[in-house]
Amino acid sequence: MSLLGVLIALASIITANIIEGGNPLALIDIPAFFIVLGSTLGAVIVQFPMKTLVGAAKELKWMIAPPKPDYAGLVEVLENMASTARQQGLLALENQIPSVSDPLTQAGLQMIVDGVDKEQLVDLLEKQISSEEYQLEQNAKVFEAYGGYAPCMGIVGAVLGLIHAMGLLDQPELLGPSIGVAFTATIYGVVSANTIFLPMGNRCKTCNHEIMKFKEMTLEGLISIASGENSMQLKRRLEPYLPEDLTGEKK
Repeated sequence: MSLLGVLIALASIITANIIEGGNPLALIDIPAFFIVLGSTLGAVIVQFPMKTLVGAAKELKWMIAPPKPDYAGLVEVLENMASTARQQGLLALENQIPSVSDPLTQAGLQMIVDGVDKEQLVDLLEKQISSEEYQLEQNAKVFEAYGGYAPCMGIVGAVLGLIHAMGLLDQPELLGPSIGVAFTATIYGVVSANTIFLPMGNRCKTCNHEIMKFKEMTLEGLISIASGENSMQLKRRLEPYLPEDLTGEKK
């Protein structure tokens, strides 16, 4: 749906331009494209380390397919682990760890099997979650930085275009089109910032929130297992984190 939103925004701008009698081809300007997007990319590279830039690039796929945490699957796994721990003891969980796909759950179960006390378990896992949360926040800030720099670089492109236009004062027939091209860079900067970069940054924040909620739910389940609680007690711990369609409140 995010990609659809971008297409709707761009189509609306182009349609309005056509209705006003403009020519969409007049919006195509290669130098302006390089000035705005190239210089914006350079500024972003200066601001962020390569690890963060690569992480942000990987999140571009969220425009089409945002992450969907498997809440139901996690509840099932944690319930099975809780039942096993109650019936056979915590050491019995060791054989089941390889079958768990979630890295945080794997790490937590391994700590439980190794005899790490509950307070230390919580502290270590919270630090791991905080570290992942920080990296996800930095990835979102990459798109916010794009959205901040792009309009400014658009102004730079417009000024450069006007400087070129001023050299055509003795050729009135070329002056008007040159001024029009000059402002194309401003359009590129403002439109790219407000239809792509800033919305993508906010989308990343929304996805990050969902990912963190899933991890916090995982932590609660691991605390329940470490405390020796039964499956019903575990479900009560997890219920506040579940989507409404899984809690039975809405069908």
